[in-house]
Amino acid sequence: MTHSNTDVGIAGLGYAIPQRRVDNNYFTRFVETSDEWVVQRTGIKERRWLEDHRKPSDLFTEAAQKALDDSGVAAVDIDLIILCTVSGDQQGIPATACIIHENLGCKNAGAFDVQAACSGFIYGLSIGSQFIKSGTYKNILVIGGEALSRIADIYDRNSVIIFSDGAGAAVLQPHSVCQQGLIEDLTLGADGSGAQFINRPRGGGAEPITPEILAEGTHLIRLEGRQVYRFAVSKMVSLMKWGMEGQDPDDLCLMVPHQVNRRILEKAMEMLDLTEEKMFINIDHYGNTSAGSVPIALTEARDQGRLEKGKLVVLAAFGSGLTWAGARIRW
Repeated sequence: MTHSNTDVGIAGLGYAIPQRRVDNNYFTRFVETSDEWVVQRTGIKERRWLEDHRKPSDLFTEAAQKALDDSGVAAVDIDLIILCTVSGDQQGIPATACIIHENLGCKNAGAFDVQAACSGFIYGLSIGSQFIKSGTYKNILVIGGEALSRIADIYDRNSVIIFSDGAGAAVLQPHSVCQQGLIEDLTLGADGSGAQFINRPRGGGAEPITPEILAEGTHLIRLEGRQVYRFAVSKMVSLMKWGMEGQDPDDLCLMVPHQVNRRILEKAMEMLDLTEEKMFINIDHYGNTSAGSVPIALTEARDQGRLEKGKLVVLAAFGSGLTWAGARIRW
């Protein structure tokens, strides 16, 4: 192994979303709700759900291929695949990263999954960056993706209206090679005392699946909204402050947060005195895609011309665990 302190850059980006659109009126046949109620509380007007004939790995592979194409890096030149997801093809065996490995033809790469929920993509950036900084690898594919519709309870109003499907990906390289997206700093955190706030209560190793658990639906996602809201606002604000600590405010190009809830993002903007021009929001069309949220938003922001060369982009996310993560990137 060689040792160095190589700067890390983002060589390419890509994202993929299902074609299937699910509007708020869809849920009125299962739970007591309305379009007005959902928009008022979440800001979500529609979300994308994976088509019945497709697997989560199909979606993740599509996003990854787009990032490869964008970077100009061939699949055979990828050294490592890091997939960040809590909703892969199977229950952990095998890692869905290995399925993507085969789909793409990354025959020279290692592959593994990371579970940090909505914080996952930034966790993946941090892990991948270490391999490049150390000089171990040169081309790393980081994917954040979810198919949360497959593990959401259609009869649980608190969660099913929020969660969505989508994936985004980034190719990491030494910054001296790609000359863009310099990752200046990263931060990771967790608080296991809040593990019960967003979870799948049963059906794992602690309480293996039974007919009773299936009937109750307690193997599906549960969300304690009030506790999550309070935590989310404070953590989003603190991560954004961390991203700008010691930086010239005029250098800020864009905040790209996890798309958790429009009310949370608006509250954070108010507390930080930010305008919407400085905060990227797309939750109204895509819902909460968990680990897919940040890379989808980052790619859309780039495609819309909102990332200025030489300016700062701050990524911020929090999720189940509880986990949180931030990244400061000089585009």
